[in-house]
Amino acid sequence: MPVVVVESPAKAKTINKYLGPDFTVLASYGHVRDLPPKDGSVDTEHDFTMKWEVASDSKKHVKAIADALKDDNVLILATDPDREGEAISWHLEETLRARKAIKKDTAVSRVVFNAITKSAVTEAMKNPRAVDQPLVHAYLARRALDYLVGFNLSPVLWRKLPGAKSAGRVQSVCLRLIVEREMEIEAFRAREYWTVKALLATPRGQTYEARLTVLGGKKLDKFDIATDTAAELAVQAVNSRDLAVKSVEAKPASRNPSAPFMTSTLQQEASRKFGFGARQTMSLAQRLYEAGLITYMRTDGIDMAPEAVMAARDAIKARYGENYLPKSPRMYKNKAKNAQEAHECIRPTDMTRDAAALKISDSDQRKLYDLIWKRTLASQMEAARMERTTVDIASADGQIELRATGQVMLFDGFLKVYEEGRDDVVVDDDDKRLPQIAQGEPAAKQSVTPEQHFTQPPPRYTEATLVKRMEELGIGRPSTYASIVTTIQDRGYVLKDQNRLIPEDKGRLVTAFLSNYFPKYVGYEFTADLEDELDDVSAGDRDYIDVLSRFWRDFSAAIAETADLRISEVLDKIDEVLAPHLFPPRDDGTDPRACPKCGAGRLNLKTARSGGAFIGCSNYPECRFTRPLSGPNGEDAETLDDKVLGHDGEDVISLRNGRFGPYVQRGEVTEEMPKPPRASIPKGWDVAQMDLDRALMLLSLPRQIGPHPEDGEPVEASIGRYGPYVKHGRVFANIPDVDEVFTIGMNRAVEVLAQKAAKTGRGRTAAKPLAELGEHPDGGPIQVLDGRYGPYVKWAKVNATLPKDVEPGDVTLEMALELIAAKSTKKGGRKKKT
Repeated sequence: MPVVVVESPAKAKTINKYLGPDFTVLASYGHVRDLPPKDGSVDTEHDFTMKWEVASDSKKHVKAIADALKDDNVLILATDPDREGEAISWHLEETLRARKAIKKDTAVSRVVFNAITKSAVTEAMKNPRAVDQPLVHAYLARRALDYLVGFNLSPVLWRKLPGAKSAGRVQSVCLRLIVEREMEIEAFRAREYWTVKALLATPRGQTYEARLTVLGGKKLDKFDIATDTAAELAVQAVNSRDLAVKSVEAKPASRNPSAPFMTSTLQQEASRKFGFGARQTMSLAQRLYEAGLITYMRTDGIDMAPEAVMAARDAIKARYGENYLPKSPRMYKNKAKNAQEAHECIRPTDMTRDAAALKISDSDQRKLYDLIWKRTLASQMEAARMERTTVDIASADGQIELRATGQVMLFDGFLKVYEEGRDDVVVDDDDKRLPQIAQGEPAAKQSVTPEQHFTQPPPRYTEATLVKRMEELGIGRPSTYASIVTTIQDRGYVLKDQNRLIPEDKGRLVTAFLSNYFPKYVGYEFTADLEDELDDVSAGDRDYIDVLSRFWRDFSAAIAETADLRISEVLDKIDEVLAPHLFPPRDDGTDPRACPKCGAGRLNLKTARSGGAFIGCSNYPECRFTRPLSGPNGEDAETLDDKVLGHDGEDVISLRNGRFGPYVQRGEVTEEMPKPPRASIPKGWDVAQMDLDRALMLLSLPRQIGPHPEDGEPVEASIGRYGPYVKHGRVFANIPDVDEVFTIGMNRAVEVLAQKAAKTGRGRTAAKPLAELGEHPDGGPIQVLDGRYGPYVKWAKVNATLPKDVEPGDVTLEMALELIAAKSTKKGGRKKKT
């Protein structure tokens, strides 16, 4: 029977129901091959030939497909209908041919469907084709570009900018957007302005609000009333005059529905409505798609299949009646430049079934399906109709004029089902309903009130508004938005706080470095143009080798130009670029670079031996003042440094500010004690509330809980780089609350350690990492895990055991990369048994 291959077992299960027992449906479990993370995987000297390796996890899946082909010589590749899906099909065919599983008489075909329904799958089977080579070439070009940038630029970052992790072709551009927005916010200076509102009454006693629009016979601009004095004069001008209604104008208005969802707008709306991140939204949509409930979720298209449009119209008529159905279907035109990305919009496969009818058990999947269903139906519904009224009220001498606006909904139309969310709350007076007001009638003043306002800085990006901005600039594509936004957070370059994206100091440093030494490659226009070239490749209009050649010629030259750069040069340049952020003006007007401790030295950017950067005094070692990049500047920094909290015996206990943030210290630095006991202030603790007792608690760590009841080995609690934990031997188990470190008893400690052991046991769920160190230059997270034989570093399929004298909390990214490289070399050197 024919062998049908798809990506996931969930998709295989759904398709198997439709095809029946005459087909064998197997899953590849995603990509089966990738470029090995080593030099030479892309050969720039020989037309960018790529050396692929089948992942160890994929070998069993490839074998299962090969075994199935022994009984049948028909292979149908039914992976997703986009570039990644085409690439998976190509990799599968190439891999199977290499192992002779595909014979000369084996019929190999490719089928695509935009929805996993019986009709779509059946129709696809009737229209097989070959693998789309231009689409594969576009994939190869992207994969080669990402490898060349990551494998060549990341080492430059490590060498020239200590503490930096890695760079990516599109991620670095995305990071620049966030950093530049933060710099806009920091440079913003609020401007004061005032408005005047009056509460007026009709002769019938009904009240309404109006705002002052004309003062002294002149139309007011936003900043014309600039001070409280000017505002009071305006209030007096209104109060000193009688007012009457000058004009009443009512105009009909309509509002049309938004287009159905494509990838970017779905991510934006799910973020606005539910706070979902881009990755979470795509994961939920993937499951809905594989269950056959929605169409394919990675698309730039907003058009809908004609049969789907008619189904939506039938559902609208049945649920809401003829009035809610426009006379003719609404047509939406794709804006995507690349037809390969412009699949049909994201819509339900069955318009008649809402979320309640489907009985989806997962609440988040249910929410997302409900959103897609409502947006799709609304997109084919009648416009909302309203009446907007504008009332102008004036004094007889024409010196004063106020305006009241209101709106009345005449027919709700599509708003009965769905209204699009907004990124930022906007107060709209037009939504208010006005009482009956007639031209010429008097307007009695009940109150006249001045209101103070300040201009607001541009808002920080949310994941939704960032994706929207990327889309506007032409950066990234539907298949990459989620991974780009997620990667810059995983690398520690960006922090997500209350759904807003804030650049971390290391993110600013990386952006400053790349903007100064690789400006072309973090340029918005260059990145968008390269995306357009890749779109041309996928359409068959451009040769991908030519794209790679031109990119590599300039990029390799830019890399070579940085070879002689000294770290001190790099730091001086970044110090200059980031000066407005690192050394903002002080309130007292003094030099922001003057050391607040010694007064004689100047503050500048420095690097730590362990990686990372901090602000230090030029008078070192005479003056040891330091602070983190985002630490307080000026008097606040001075009061935090060397603040005496009290004494413990003869030792002074002080609160200080260091390169990694505030800490407490016992005693002073002396020749006999060059490194006195210190303890960092844990996250969540208010530095202003630090006292002697709390300082002594921190300095007493690690706290001994007692001997473990099973083996008598000590159990202790402490706070490490990755938060509070309990430790028994070489087993570390995180605990949720810092304060619990000082109170946790043996029973609770044994319970937490046992839970950790259960998670790392064989056949159990994957262990929670002891530490997330960041991204490998070739992609993929590097973690520290606890295994049967002690802690180890894990990246992809490489596991490197930690040396016995190294604690998990002390492992840095650079150390992990050395261990991984050594392990990979060792594995590569093993001889196969004959």
